[in-house]
Amino acid sequence: MAVTGWIEVDDLYCKGCGLCVDACPQDVLRLDMERLTPKGYHPAQMTEETCTGCGICAVVCPDAAITVYRKTPQRQSRKAAGRRT
Repeated sequence: MAVTGWIEVDDLYCKGCGLCVDACPQDVLRLDMERLTPKGYHPAQMTEETCTGCGICAVVCPDAAITVYRKTPQRQSRKAAGRRT
């Protein structure tokens, strides 16, 4: 099972610079041209569910507007895996 992730963009800080969009290795971010932040910028948003939660977008964001969440698959212990017979 693959690692999955998602982001949340804080509209109060995002100024729509697009650095996160350019940096995303999964190509799942874009600027939302249909919405404006309270400051009048087009914020970043996820466009697909293939985010891995790598965090590169948050690292390159100059305004710390992105929070990254990551869900990793649960591993079974060896003892529990051996019981499945």
